[in-house]
Order: sequence, then structure tokens, then C-alpha cells
Amino acid sequence: MSRLLRLIRLEIWRQIIGWSGAWWFLVTLVIGQAVAPLLGLFVWLHVPSAGAQVGSYYLAVICVALVTASFENHTFAQAIYSGDVAAALLRPQPPVIGPLGENLAIRLWMLVLGLPLITLVGLTVGVHFAPLALLAALPALALAAVLRFLFVWTLAMAAFWTERVHAVVAFGGALIFLLGGSAAPNALLPDPLRTIAQLLPFRSMLGFPAELATGALTPADAAAGYAISVLWTAALGCCAVGAWRLGVRRYTTVGA
Repeated sequence: MSRLLRLIRLEIWRQIIGWSGAWWFLVTLVIGQAVAPLLGLFVWLHVPSAGAQVGSYYLAVICVALVTASFENHTFAQAIYSGDVAAALLRPQPPVIGPLGENLAIRLWMLVLGLPLITLVGLTVGVHFAPLALLAALPALALAAVLRFLFVWTLAMAAFWTERVHAVVAFGGALIFLLGGSAAPNALLPDPLRTIAQLLPFRSMLGFPAELATGALTPADAAAGYAISVLWTAALGCCAVGAWRLGVRRYTTVGA
């Protein structure tokens, strides 16, 4: 375990250095992740029934989106198409370390570059977070980061079978937007859509940590949300392992 953690740490540092020259591109990624929550914030601020905490909720959604953003269809999938993933198969380490290290490095850069935007939105809207609510949201944020990586990485492995991997991942992104809490907070969705959204993993990737941060959930609702997050983490982990094994079996490349 200590060896794996060291390998991941070294990969993160290598990727941080590698992405340091593309800060202008990372700014566009930050803007891309913040656009949907900002639109939701603008819409729901003008709806009286949305409640006074809608500003705090959407600011939390922006933070969660930056910390959990995943782009494996642009990084890992392209390595499959180019044949570079073959080099990862020859290294004496789990192949997931490369995508995971790059994922975490991009997230760190996005969070740093997104701090001015977060500060500006917070000052403009006038938000408030209770310290205990923020502490309760931290484990949910970690689960959301793991869930979204597993989800996007699994979808990106469609590159083993098709050249339309971007369309596959875009469909998954649309589900996160519609059911994850960006288009509308889960509490404002009509039944039975609200119940469906609570049971699917997309709320756990985005809206659930934000709801905890604003203190909008009862202890029973929070416990149920955590249980759903853990179950979906295990399920998506199995899906990722299965997709990897099936994909590698049919993967071929030419050259060195």
C-alpha cells in the first residue's frame, strides 16, 4: 500500500508540473465546469420558492464540480486511440495510477485557478456555511470525487470498442447535469423524478455534498445519502474493473 501511495504521489507531482504550462487551458476548463451551476444559480435566485439557501447551494456545487471534474475521454481514451496505453501495460504498476494521477493533478490546478471565481460568486450572492455542515460534507465530497472518476473512466473505456467515446461521456455528463443537482436542487425536483435522482449515483457526484454543506438535510436523509454513495462507489468500481479486463483482452496496437 505504501508503494502504491508513493507511486500515485509521484504521478500527481509529475502531472502537476506537466500541466503547469497549460494554465490558460485549465482556466477554460474551470469556466466550463462553472457555467452550468452559474446558470442554475441565476435561474433559481429569481424563484421565490427556491429558498434562501439556493445561493450557498450553488456556490457549493461549483466547488464540488471543480474538485470532482474528470476528463478521461480526453486523456485516457486518447491514449487508447494513439496506442500510448500499451506502454502503461508494460510498467510494473497498476495501469490506473496514470489516469488517477493526471485526474488529481488537473483537479488541484482547477481548484487553485477557480478560487477567484468562487470568491467573487460568494461575495456577490452573500453565502453562509456552518462549520459543522462543512465537516459533514467532506466525506461526501471525497466519495463524489471517487464516484465521478470511476464513472467517467468506465465510460472512457468505451474507446476500446468505439471511436465515439466523446459522445458516450457527453451523455453521462448530461445525466450528471440533469439529475446530479446542477439543473435544479434535488429538493425542487417533482416526484417521482426526485426519488429516482436520489437513488441514482449522479446526485452523489455533485448535489449531495452541496446539500450537506448548506445544512439542508436531516440526519436520516444524510445517512441515506451516504449509504447510496458507498453502494454506488462499490458498484462503479466493479464496473471499471470489468470494463478494463474486457477492453484489454481485445486491445491491439502496432509499433513500439
